[in-house]
Amino acid sequence: MVDATGLRRDFYHEVASRYWKRSATSEEVDQGLAGDGVELLVPSTGQFVVGRFEGEAAACGGLLMLDAGCAELTRVYLRPRFRGKKGAGLLLELLESEARLLGASRVVLNTRLDLVEARALYVRHGYREIPAYRTGPYVEICYGKDLDRLG
Repeated sequence: MVDATGLRRDFYHEVASRYWKRSATSEEVDQGLAGDGVELLVPSTGQFVVGRFEGEAAACGGLLMLDAGCAELTRVYLRPRFRGKKGAGLLLELLESEARLLGASRVVLNTRLDLVEARALYVRHGYREIPAYRTGPYVEICYGKDLDRLG
């Protein structure tokens, strides 16, 4: 739980800081995490995973079931010092496997245009741009991927 909370804080700090073009304060991170719906990221409504590199919490990602066959990827994050080690691809594979276990045959996600590294990762792993499936101030582009049953 401590690792998951730390990763969520790091995720929010990084994406908020990039958006605001300044370092987010601890208070702003607290505000951003308050009521963010993480309590839904547990079976049967979702899942939250923590990835480790040599025993250290390195990555996280969540799934939220939107309906019986579709899961949304959320809070996908890899700490900067672990990037470039193929961990992001492994994280996506794990999340897709967990989505299948929850009954999903499709995964969707939304992100911002300025998160170019994340967008490139999704495209490299078979995600394609789709019409918006939700609205919101940070929903600038959406991606989707049909999951094969074998994984």
